[in-house]
Amino acid sequence: MSPSAASARPAGLDIKAANILRNLSTPRLIEIALERGEGQLASNGTLVVSTGARTGRSPNDKYLVDTPDIHDNIWWGKVNQPISEQGFDELLSIATQYISSRKHVFVFDGFVGADTKYRISSRTFTEHAWHALFVKTLFIEPNASELVGFSPDWTIINCGKRMLSEDEAKRVGVKPTGICIAQSISKKTVLIFGTEYAGEMKKSLFYAMNYDMPDVGVFPMHCSANVASNDPSNVALFFGLSGTGKTTLSADPDRALIGDDEHGWSDKGVFNFEGGCYAKCIKLTEEGEPQIWNAIRFGSVLENVVMDPETRVPDYDDNSITENTRVTYPVEFIPGAKIPSVGGHPKNVIFLTADAFGVLPPVSKLTPEQASYYFINGYTSKLAGTEAGVTEPTPNFSPCFGGPFLPRPPHVYARQLAECIKKHNANVWLLNTGWSGGPYGTGSRFKLSYTRAMVTAILNGSLKSADFETDPIFGLSIPKTIPNSGVPANVLNPRNTWADKSAYDIKAKDLAKKFRDNDAKFEMSDAVRGAGPRG
Repeated sequence: MSPSAASARPAGLDIKAANILRNLSTPRLIEIALERGEGQLASNGTLVVSTGARTGRSPNDKYLVDTPDIHDNIWWGKVNQPISEQGFDELLSIATQYISSRKHVFVFDGFVGADTKYRISSRTFTEHAWHALFVKTLFIEPNASELVGFSPDWTIINCGKRMLSEDEAKRVGVKPTGICIAQSISKKTVLIFGTEYAGEMKKSLFYAMNYDMPDVGVFPMHCSANVASNDPSNVALFFGLSGTGKTTLSADPDRALIGDDEHGWSDKGVFNFEGGCYAKCIKLTEEGEPQIWNAIRFGSVLENVVMDPETRVPDYDDNSITENTRVTYPVEFIPGAKIPSVGGHPKNVIFLTADAFGVLPPVSKLTPEQASYYFINGYTSKLAGTEAGVTEPTPNFSPCFGGPFLPRPPHVYARQLAECIKKHNANVWLLNTGWSGGPYGTGSRFKLSYTRAMVTAILNGSLKSADFETDPIFGLSIPKTIPNSGVPANVLNPRNTWADKSAYDIKAKDLAKKFRDNDAKFEMSDAVRGAGPRG
């Protein structure tokens, strides 16, 4: 069965494809994807697809148009690489010509932002049915009345199969990699070339929200959020980069999921930017993460997961394609999820770090000044596969636990966090989901069951009243015990878990120096800078 064209061509761009298919249903998109050979259906009903050569984001190929109206607001540098207006306009011409030449173009009109006061509208053009299903799942789907007269604030043109030639790259002023993600805040347009990794679409609109929201008094956050099922005032946030546990730890059977990755904190509380979840699948088990396991069914999309050709059963332990295997599913696939995805002001804010040095404590309570310090430094480890070229955990500082997605200077977001914490008296914690007993290659990843138990103690309020000791190097408050948690007391102080204590001291001081070298890059008060490591 061949796709049929929509009755009207989306407005705003001169797209002249033969068939433009707008806001198709999930079953229809899956049917078309299978017909076109874009993927296969797994035994659990999930569409299994490949993202091609790129199985993670390409931050080194991301560019922002430099215009006078935004220039002074932007954190220019490695994250925000400039491209001229002329270069972007040429890329836009290439993109519209390419998309118009496709036999079928899939369009999704939707929203970003569960709070209708702050949401933005978006229109995505792509030649892949599965890409249309991805944005249909990750963004918020309009109802029939909202589609009438729909006008997008932002437009994405995904030309992922179209590589840029060296000559084209030279003319527009980008690297000759064939890959380019170019974004214009003034034109509110995103152009994607040379990569079929679907996460580029998701993160481009998160980037847009990170620019727009501070101007309307909303703190945009790279975090997951949930709320106690029996107490709507008990909201928690989990900040962290990909692979540190945002999705895993926020999927809790005793709590309602608000969202797994991107949120805003307004004067009313928190709200999800998205309508779906994007979870890592590597080593996924039903026992370890039952909510995510059960969300993988018809209507979800598995990316780069190896599937047995005979049984069509996904093998989540197989990393032969990438460590960054992913599943996309609607947030309502998580039982008891909060719909609409909004909540009150958080009682607890948790920073997640996967420490590849193995020297940070598994849990510590932060002062307000420490909260600002560890937020603006955003220490973690890049985990294998989340970005092109990352093959093993690499110590990394990513400001605000989301450096690749920040158009504005980090101190802008750090100031917003400090204001929100102070105004709403939130407790802030640093949770290390990384290595214990030694660095990566020597120690082992901290047990998920222990991490979950510590999160439970944070959220039920019991950890707040524990006895604490101060780490002599980092100045962090470490609980001596966590009663009734099943977490052994000896693992709470990381030095205790190292066989060679002098090796721990050397490695801890090494990381402390890396913090100090990094914090010199940022604007912060003396009180905040003084809350950093002492060693």
